[in-house]
Amino acid sequence: MGCRKFVWGRAAIGALAVCLAACGGGSSPTAPSGGGGSGTGAVGATLTISASGVISPSQVTIAVGQSVMVVNNDSRAHQIASDPHPLHTDCPPMSQLGTIGAGQSRTTGALTTARTCGVHDHDDPGNTNLQGRIVIQ
Repeated sequence: MGCRKFVWGRAAIGALAVCLAACGGGSSPTAPSGGGGSGTGAVGATLTISASGVISPSQVTIAVGQSVMVVNNDSRAHQIASDPHPLHTDCPPMSQLGTIGAGQSRTTGALTTARTCGVHDHDDPGNTNLQGRIVIQ
């Protein structure tokens, strides 16, 4: 049976599945890795923004190659980025976070260099409640 020739109906659904698999259309798309191909490592720690707008814990430690999940339980969006503001050059894989809407969570890229990264909310960089540190060792 050719991939372009099929009859609609219950019997055709099974044939369509076989045809898609044979034509290479049966695979699922993968999520983009983003951020310069750094990929996302296994999540080693989670930073949570509380409903009152406080990041906790204020410091997390992960292994080289792991990532950090940021959960936003606040009622407004946040853009968590690495120091220094506004360059965000300490830990470039954090740029994969982008803006995290209320109730959303996002994961950084794999943090592949042993170092300590300061983090802050790009939209509110002076707010110490929205600052923290990621220790990569």
